[in-house]
Amino acid sequence: MGNRAAQPPERADAVVLAGGRASRMGGVDKPGIVVGGRSLLDAALAAVAGCARIAVVGPERAGLGPAVRQTREQPPGSGPVAALAAGLAALGAEQAPLVVVLAADLPFLTADTVRRLIEHLGAADAAFAADRDGRPQYLIGVWRRSALDAALAGLGSPVNHPMKALVPAASTVLELPGTDDCDTPEQVLRARTALGDTLDDARATLRTGLTPLPARGTALAAARGAALAEPLRAASPLPRFDVSAMDGYAVAGPGPWRIRRDIGYAGGERPAGLEPGEAVRIATGAHVPEGTTRVVRDEFASLLPGTPGSGSVADPQPARTDTLALLPDSPLRGDIRRRGEDRATGDEIAPANTPITTALISAAASVEVTTATVRGPVCARIVMTGDEIRADGPLHAGQTRDSIGPVLPDLLATCGITTVDRVHLRDTAHGFDAVLDAAHDRDLLVVVGATGGGAADQLRGAVARAGARILVPRLRLRPGGSTLVAETPAGTTILGLPGNPYAAVATLLALAPAIVAGRTGATPSPTLRGPLHNAAETAAAVPRIVPARYAPQGGFLGDPAIRTAHLGGLVGRDGLVVVPADAADGALVEFLPLPR
Repeated sequence: MGNRAAQPPERADAVVLAGGRASRMGGVDKPGIVVGGRSLLDAALAAVAGCARIAVVGPERAGLGPAVRQTREQPPGSGPVAALAAGLAALGAEQAPLVVVLAADLPFLTADTVRRLIEHLGAADAAFAADRDGRPQYLIGVWRRSALDAALAGLGSPVNHPMKALVPAASTVLELPGTDDCDTPEQVLRARTALGDTLDDARATLRTGLTPLPARGTALAAARGAALAEPLRAASPLPRFDVSAMDGYAVAGPGPWRIRRDIGYAGGERPAGLEPGEAVRIATGAHVPEGTTRVVRDEFASLLPGTPGSGSVADPQPARTDTLALLPDSPLRGDIRRRGEDRATGDEIAPANTPITTALISAAASVEVTTATVRGPVCARIVMTGDEIRADGPLHAGQTRDSIGPVLPDLLATCGITTVDRVHLRDTAHGFDAVLDAAHDRDLLVVVGATGGGAADQLRGAVARAGARILVPRLRLRPGGSTLVAETPAGTTILGLPGNPYAAVATLLALAPAIVAGRTGATPSPTLRGPLHNAAETAAAVPRIVPARYAPQGGFLGDPAIRTAHLGGLVGRDGLVVVPADAADGALVEFLPLPR
């Protein structure tokens, strides 16, 4: 709930209104919307953190802590005055002289907003913030508790009254920044654009907000980068029959044992059944004979030579019958893998949403499963932008070599994305319109450049004209702040990366796995973290993503300076680290390994 050091100059309670129907936003939980790395409710709670007691009015919410009193107006949805009355009742009889009243749809609120309103109250009964046009905002205000109680008593029933019905004659207004609310999806987008999403929030949005790819049946070996759409189950037991787990001797009954002359090989015919007291030489993986009670490993076996036999007409050479015994102090081991002990038919090999990996393909093949129902892999088109970029041939005046396009397919492949083609788009007013119109045949467009606000940066305008849904308008990250992620009406994901090669690679590696998870349903891999020993040297006022190398003592050492115009700074580095704002030495940071 923030830092209680910012105590208001006069003791105050707070009521935060966190209900309402949000009809203009399709009925979503508006206080739970995340803008700039925190929910709108969290923004309001941080603004009133210095208050003596806090009541939140609205649906019950987990995680607010015992210090926050939760209640609900009756009947639910009966207006802000009814909600305010319920909040005051929840605060109890011990009344602070002032009451801060805030709506939970104001992403730019700060504790300074509350402090300035209290200071401005003076001898008035209420003080309200005014927006940039001078209009009072009655859900950003500070009241004298006595005046508020009197105004409520004068209404009789608080149900279905507007806040304006409570405003006392002795009120004052103060124009303050941060009074913009989020009452429509467009306002939420503008707020996020102004603040930028944190990397964690952007990833969470992508994992849950992108349209999943359709499920399809395919050969597992051709589905790397995809994820299971359904659980994968064994089609046969593993092992398929009782097999020897070691090289040695299959024996029947207690020893010593007479050794037969036949041998059991893996893939060969099963030896004839054993009688008690018999043994047969056997290889790892061979089908053990019927009657086998255990396998004696070679290292535990003692061979006692036998005496020659009399031979026979079929085999005139005298037969020698050797005897097998256990070496002293040999452990009692079976060393037989029994049929189905690893998998029974129908056992789950992997649950839905498991990424298709080499290990999964092998595990499935061992139980006769070679196909599956999957989503993915994500198929991408790379779009390089800019008149100044040249991939082939001699450079002309003002041109620069495309140093990132050739390596993007490899980088995408490490994230499980298959690159299908790569195109170059010139700087034209409507070039992106044609690119987006033709994007329906790809799952992902990776656009490098044109994401900023310059004269040649046309992607955002084309996204708006295409009616695409923006999921990540910007990132609160340096470099990479201009990153854009959207989804076209046809369901193609657009990943707009900064034009600088380092910024493009850094944000690609940070966001691409979340895009794959959102499109395929793949379970995200655990985040790799470790201490950054020189965090204070690399941190800034906003989160940074910098090259890093492994430290001899464990953890990482980051590069304080970054040249974003090329990838030279990645040479000899092990990965990237995401450095929190104002981090101290030894701070735990996220590590993104670089592909080799």
